[in-house]
Amino acid sequence: MKPDSNRFDLSLRKDAMLRLPDAASVQIDCRDGTVWITLDSDRRDIVLEAGDRFASTEHRHAVITALAPSCITVSATPAPAPSLHERNRRRPGLMFEQVLV
Repeated sequence: MKPDSNRFDLSLRKDAMLRLPDAASVQIDCRDGTVWITLDSDRRDIVLEAGDRFASTEHRHAVITALAPSCITVSATPAPAPSLHERNRRRPGLMFEQVLV
């Protein structure tokens, strides 16, 4: 069986921390225990218990702290497809206008 390079399982002892420099397109599954996730410039407290999942879409630094001995799975989620507006914005020579007849 080929290992999946887009995910890894991790066991954390109580008070252990994992730092993610960029949490965009990252999913965290708590398989056992309790973890606390903090994101830069985000006032929320995100607490996951066994069976809970969190996925981030924002480019922020994240810290995962084990509040109890815990097992988590960290995986990359596919980036959402850019909207038509976003794709066209990257091509400055291409303009669309609405024409009323």
